[in-house]
Amino acid sequence: MDFGDGSRHPLAAGDSFLLANAPSYVLANDERAFPEDGIAMFNWEQSDVAHHEGDDTILVAGSFSFETSDAELLLDSLPRFLLIPGQHPCASVIRSTLQIISTEIRGTQIGATIVTNRLVDVLLVQVLRAALDQDQGKDFGWISALTDSRIGKAIGLMHGNATHPWTLEMLSSAVAMSRSAFSKRFKSLVGLTPLDYLLRWRMRIARDLLRRGSMVAAVASQVGYSSESAFRHAFKRLYGHAPKRYWKEVETHK
Repeated sequence: MDFGDGSRHPLAAGDSFLLANAPSYVLANDERAFPEDGIAMFNWEQSDVAHHEGDDTILVAGSFSFETSDAELLLDSLPRFLLIPGQHPCASVIRSTLQIISTEIRGTQIGATIVTNRLVDVLLVQVLRAALDQDQGKDFGWISALTDSRIGKAIGLMHGNATHPWTLEMLSSAVAMSRSAFSKRFKSLVGLTPLDYLLRWRMRIARDLLRRGSMVAAVASQVGYSSESAFRHAFKRLYGHAPKRYWKEVETHK
């Protein structure tokens, strides 16, 4: 696999890989061959299967879609290419899930779409688990932090109750760490201080609520602000626009 910028990744039978933000790439077994548009090989009205010069190599592929407000939270923490080698202990589980998905897609049994959609979610978790189990998982920001029992617990507390008036003292006490040790460990794993992470988490929730049409005053209360003006200031400081104007500006610049 070649991304066109000098980075190449050899693939072998049984390997699985995940592309974040779906960068352009060339997949080939002969570097001398002229690249062809892979998407153009599909006749989407008839089938989601494409054949190209034989069937010695079989690829099962799919994609994930997210709500706009949720995509950045995950994708910004992932490298653009994640490889799970076929010999990795988790690879056999991933292959089994892919096989079941392939069977469901091509079958006619009742509930096939529901089963497929749920299994795709499972597949994403399995790939992330396998990646975190490898050395490359150390650069996953808040995702890798979830594997740390104490920092993961602190993140869970913030995610589970964003309206709570969390302080550094409360969070460090909840995970039985000193403030300084907790702050240092949190930042080393997540890349942000605990309260900075909490701010960004609250603003992501707020952004989604605003997109769905909630009033600013109600959103401020739902993300832990007793003052609407304080919420407006925090939102504008992070996103560069006042809450009421944010989505209008986003849509304008798409």
